Amino acid sequence: MTPLYRFFLVGYLISWLANTGVAQTKTESLISGDFSQVRFSQFVQTVEAQTSYRFFYNPADTDSLIVNLRADKQPLQALLTQLVAGTKFSYAIDNQQQVYITAGRPIRTQLPIGFFVRGATDDDTTGATYLTAGPKQRAEPESRLYEIGKRTNPIRPGRATLAGYVRNVASGEPIVGAAIYIDNPRVGTASDQFGYYSLTLPRGRHELKIRSTGLKDTHRRIVLYADGKFDIDLEDDVIALKEVVIEAEKDVNISGLQMGQERVDIKSVKQIPTALGEADLLRVIQTLPGVKTVGESSTGLNVRGGATDQNLILYNDAPIYNSSHLFGFFSAFNPDLIKSAELYKSAMPSRYGGRLSSVLDVQTRDGNKKKFIGSGGIGLLTGRLTVEGPILKDKTSFIAGIRTTYSDWLLKQLQNAAFRKSDAQFYDLNAHITHEIDEKNTIYLTGYLSRDRFTLGSDTAYSYQNKVATLKWKHVFSQKFYSVYTASHSGYEYRVSSVLNPVNAYQLDFGINQSQVKADFNLYPTNQHAVDFGISSIFYKLRPGTFQPQGAESLIVPMSVGTEQGLESAVYVGDRFDISPRLSVSGGLRYSFFQYLGPRNGFQYVPGEPRTIDNITDTIAYGRNQVINNYGGPEYRLALRYALSSSASVKASFNRTRQYIQMLSNTTVISPTDIWKLSDANIKPQVGDQFAVGVYKNNRTNTIELSVEAYYKTMRNLIDFRNGATLLLNPHIETDVVAAEGKAYGVEVLVKKMTGKLNGWLSYTYARTFLRTTGQAEPDVINQGQYYPSSFDKPHDVTLISNYKINRRFSLSLNVTYSTGRPITLPIAKYTVDNALRLLYSERNQHRIPDYYRADFAMNIEGNHKVRKLAHSSWTIAVYNLTGRRNAYSVYFKSENGSINGYQLSIFGQPIPSITYNFRF
Repeated sequence: MTPLYRFFLVGYLISWLANTGVAQTKTESLISGDFSQVRFSQFVQTVEAQTSYRFFYNPADTDSLIVNLRADKQPLQALLTQLVAGTKFSYAIDNQQQVYITAGRPIRTQLPIGFFVRGATDDDTTGATYLTAGPKQRAEPESRLYEIGKRTNPIRPGRATLAGYVRNVASGEPIVGAAIYIDNPRVGTASDQFGYYSLTLPRGRHELKIRSTGLKDTHRRIVLYADGKFDIDLEDDVIALKEVVIEAEKDVNISGLQMGQERVDIKSVKQIPTALGEADLLRVIQTLPGVKTVGESSTGLNVRGGATDQNLILYNDAPIYNSSHLFGFFSAFNPDLIKSAELYKSAMPSRYGGRLSSVLDVQTRDGNKKKFIGSGGIGLLTGRLTVEGPILKDKTSFIAGIRTTYSDWLLKQLQNAAFRKSDAQFYDLNAHITHEIDEKNTIYLTGYLSRDRFTLGSDTAYSYQNKVATLKWKHVFSQKFYSVYTASHSGYEYRVSSVLNPVNAYQLDFGINQSQVKADFNLYPTNQHAVDFGISSIFYKLRPGTFQPQGAESLIVPMSVGTEQGLESAVYVGDRFDISPRLSVSGGLRYSFFQYLGPRNGFQYVPGEPRTIDNITDTIAYGRNQVINNYGGPEYRLALRYALSSSASVKASFNRTRQYIQMLSNTTVISPTDIWKLSDANIKPQVGDQFAVGVYKNNRTNTIELSVEAYYKTMRNLIDFRNGATLLLNPHIETDVVAAEGKAYGVEVLVKKMTGKLNGWLSYTYARTFLRTTGQAEPDVINQGQYYPSSFDKPHDVTLISNYKINRRFSLSLNVTYSTGRPITLPIAKYTVDNALRLLYSERNQHRIPDYYRADFAMNIEGNHKVRKLAHSSWTIAVYNLTGRRNAYSVYFKSENGSINGYQLSIFGQPIPSITYNFRF
């Protein structure tokens, strides 16, 4: 029996139960109107508007049915009799004034007399279908007609708002970025990070269409009487297990206002081969245009010429200060828990602030609300396990994951004795709980803990850890207005120790903690407006470092640098306004302010002279929580989009950002011993302005996307370091840094094909980044005050990401990347002083290490597709650095036997094979 007829049966059963024991007499409505050469769907809309009748039919069957009638206070039954006369259609009307239209097969809404006595019926029942149903039969969602709001007859003119959640029907998890729209008039929206949507439509009957990545396209038939809630469940699309399909937002690059935004699909993350076989979100981010990294083993991001500390990396709205594991070979994010990841390179939404270059917003899944499931993987160096399920079915869910390494066995296989004595370990723990209190209130609780420890040659031990806790409360005021209140805490600390020589045994510590509270509000007054506003406050507490002896025999003199405190607050408002179908504008204003707090000793220097210890003129002691310095200012956000056609648009944006905390590091990659520093009297907040313009073009079917973006960025109050700067345990850190300004510009080209057996993207970036010191006298001047390339200046970068799906079980991935070598300062001459050989170095960053090239290959093998099995599994076989190229990680020089010798250090100088077993149960 088809789903349509099952639906008819359920409709009859409901009608029969409603009338059992109580006879209800309904006054038949009379119909008037001119229905000359109108489509059947228009006829239905008019009848439903005039009466309380509700129609049920298959639109595909009635698409060719044309109505040619005139009615003057006639009963519906008479009109329908005229309509179906001489056609293949039949109709039936039950006691609830529900009308059923069928093609080729009549139905009955009442059982004939004697139906249950064989041969005793008073009617010919040949070929008729009766609307009776067993208890397990149900109406298909696409066949039902949903009534939203209190029914009115007739339907009142005007508009009403439909709002609710889009969820996965199998797991109950919210779906991010699902498109909900109607075709006539063309009105739509997308679900947010909570799966929530709000859509204002004309009152009346509509067909709501819903699309989302990796899920089946569907529709819902609704009658909108007034504002109301309407939740939508979507089913998984299991047709293409390894194909990356982006349907929900297939034209968002054309129609959306946001530019410089990249949304990463977790399926893409799991397809791209990486070193040592671990799926890695940050490695995939690095393949996008405008995103670079200075080292092969680094997960640090350099976005549009910015330093690694100029990126705000959020994990469920709490910052992660060190996003890498195991020397940078792995990122801090367990891929099995990630729901979505969005990177903003320009035109940052006004709700984000605190960093100059980019925001990477990573959100975890909420966990399955229907049943307990699990997933995991076992690789050569790492293993992971994730479990999830309901605590209270359909109300409370959890997801928890653990990931760890067993890499020590690999170190034992190396020939170098120092490496064989070394060890390296890491783990991370994730937990997330979602509780739906009622339809208007939901609570989210997240916890994250990671720890790394490695020892080099059984001597110096390094350890560092991240700690994150987040509590969010979402409250829905109405269909058009909701809020999210967030409290979070992030902590990062590292420790370096050595006990090999008891006399020099020591321990070095550093730590940073930040606590944040914020309130975000989202208002949808109309479909043309989307307003968001809010307020936030962050309290920083830094321990710049302590140096302590280890053991009774240690002769180390204890040292400690005083703690730092600061309070960063902000208010913001933003509005997206669709002026016309072609022109849209988004504007925002964020005002941030920062207070540097005591207790702290402040040093004053001779005005106009370089800051050196010899030039200190006074020391001022500030008390606890006393305000030492105030900074602040407006941050502007503006973006415009103009549609050239349905498949092409141009966009432009401008944004200003401020950063009150910066990282002090004299290495080009993220290191566990990097120091974070708050803005104070001598180190001012960084300020950046970015202008961007772009052209976006899709082919007619939206399967191939082309985008070209150009940008120009200026940066003020940057810091660089004097030659021979001391950063650790320096109570006068301002004496070893110099003020600088920077500029960056470039062009990014992206061609993307995300459907079909062959999919992927090709990106090319031309980008330049320069710095210039702003001091007036030595030693505050570098390169005579002229612009010089920053350590992140890599003019040319080309990346190809390709996936080929052989069939439902086998797929291949090939990645190729090329980039210009990064700048470096090299010795250009040598000379002798007091019989000692000395080196004369070039101006800063005037040379480059060799260009970088790498190719990776992977094969993904799915297990069989049996539905009933203990576990569903897959294998990933990959080769990183397929050609075995010895890419230079760094170039350095040593004096040996009276001569200067240069060396090139490579992290991966040969192909690195890996195999990973993944499972789901």
